[in-house]
Amino acid sequence: MTTIEQVLAERPPTVGAMFLERVAATPDGEALRYPDASENWQSLTWAQTKDDIWDIAAGLLALGLQLEERVAIASNTRLEWVLLDLAVNCAGGATTAVYPNTQGPEFAHIVSHSESHYFVAENVEQLTKLRNSAVDPAQIRAAILLDGTDEDALSLDDLRAKGRAHLAEHPSAVDDAVKATGPGTLATLIYTSGTTGMPKGVELTHGNWTYEGVAIDELDIIQHDKLQYFWLPLSHVFGKAVMMIQLRIGFASAVDGRQDRIVAGLGATRPTFMCGAPRVFEKVRNAVKANSAGGVKGKIARWAFRVGRRSHAQRLAGRQLPGLLKVQYAVADKLVFSKLKERMGGNIEFFISGSAKLSSQVQEWFYSAGIVIVEGYGSTETSAVAAVNVPTKPRFGTVGPALPGSEFRIADDGEILFRGPGVMRGYHKDPERTAEVLVDGWFHTGDIGELDADGYLRITDRKKDLMKTSGGKYVAPQKVEGTLAANIPYVSQVVAVGDGRKYVSALFTLDPTSVENWASRHGKEGLSYAELTQLPEMRASIDRFLARANAKLERWETVKRYAILDHELTVEGGGVTANMKLRRSQLADTYADVVDSLYDAEPED
Repeated sequence: MTTIEQVLAERPPTVGAMFLERVAATPDGEALRYPDASENWQSLTWAQTKDDIWDIAAGLLALGLQLEERVAIASNTRLEWVLLDLAVNCAGGATTAVYPNTQGPEFAHIVSHSESHYFVAENVEQLTKLRNSAVDPAQIRAAILLDGTDEDALSLDDLRAKGRAHLAEHPSAVDDAVKATGPGTLATLIYTSGTTGMPKGVELTHGNWTYEGVAIDELDIIQHDKLQYFWLPLSHVFGKAVMMIQLRIGFASAVDGRQDRIVAGLGATRPTFMCGAPRVFEKVRNAVKANSAGGVKGKIARWAFRVGRRSHAQRLAGRQLPGLLKVQYAVADKLVFSKLKERMGGNIEFFISGSAKLSSQVQEWFYSAGIVIVEGYGSTETSAVAAVNVPTKPRFGTVGPALPGSEFRIADDGEILFRGPGVMRGYHKDPERTAEVLVDGWFHTGDIGELDADGYLRITDRKKDLMKTSGGKYVAPQKVEGTLAANIPYVSQVVAVGDGRKYVSALFTLDPTSVENWASRHGKEGLSYAELTQLPEMRASIDRFLARANAKLERWETVKRYAILDHELTVEGGGVTANMKLRRSQLADTYADVVDSLYDAEPED
């Protein structure tokens, strides 16, 4: 019997080698699906994908790309991002991932600190941002522009043409470059979005990525004949990891990074699975609950989900539902759940949630409707996936056990430590910080958690995020935020505050679609989003749901006061990271006056 140690030892040494194995195994299988200019979906086989990637990789070699030299890509997720990233790795270079909304000093820091010599811009806006930044123009040897034209930049077709000419003279150029790379060769440089200060560059190697692919393949979560809907930002580690997993397993991906097109894309492509951040699932749940809050429709929906909750124990245990419950669930599915599934294409077998903690209430709500969301866990420093639940036997409230070949340990202070082949090479040009988090082979995650008897990991909070009230009680803000977001239908984002204060308060933002639906039901059409969020009637609605949410928290965790912001927190505004994590310290400064107002006249406990 083959052991995981043997599987890991025999895995492809590099991304290029893993890609070539996939092409050889299923050359005519579908690899990538993408929308054209007319919103019609087109498809590429693995063999066609390889031909395109080889042209692009050869083009980069013709421009002078050397081993481990960085190519910065500033673009939203799209087909070209996938092709370019793989081409960079096959040519022996490393991709510097730049989130397209990164601005000012942070943008300049990433491009300069990474020493990227080549820059791929999605459009003229990204190219202009480079030219107006503090990046030394002499650092950039060539710029490639995906959309639009610029006399000083190559188009992707120009790069392909250079590649074809290079291959005509040097037919084995890309194959030789693949062979020149090894497991320890730098493949990706991703700058952690961070909640304070300039981001750190995380060095991820070819061996990190091939491990991710092989480890997930061993779990048999996804089969080669499945279709993924892929919208995750490729500028961040979760998206990159999923693409590497695809190379190993061979499923197809429908690629479209436009977040406002996710529901339409699911309906058009009818995928079998999708990965996403918790906020995507929270928004879907809140929208459904807000749309069916009243009347007969609301009563039917609430009945259906009550039936769904009663079915959990038997379904999780793999048992048949008893007679009456089986009939009731079938009716609930026909009247309510099937419509929800159809909105998502009708073929979804499961979702995978990552990047931040998923509320167990959200997870259970979807499970009631027959839709499984399994939660995974990891960070940029662990090549994204360090643990994941298996869809056939999810354990709610946990992120699953460590990936095969890796392990967790809980430190004396509750911090989660992780060891395995997915751990980064180190922070770019920062040995001191590397030494702080990598100790005796263990990566110190900065997260607090616990392991159960079966090795399933439960995350409780970020070590640095724990709040301590003036009464001496520790409060995990993520727990409070997750509970409120899961129980107040109109809420889009929640920021719990209260460190050093007598009690916990919160800042809310509201979901625009839910607010519009509320307005139409309450005769408030015509008012702006900002106006609607500040109406007393809206606060009255939220007050009712807040009381229910508080009932699910410990007394010292309950939210006594809150403020509703008249706008959502965005990446552009600096309120959240690209993975939709709250920038707590920055938000505390930005909304200091609002927070202070919540403590002007303190209520009694």
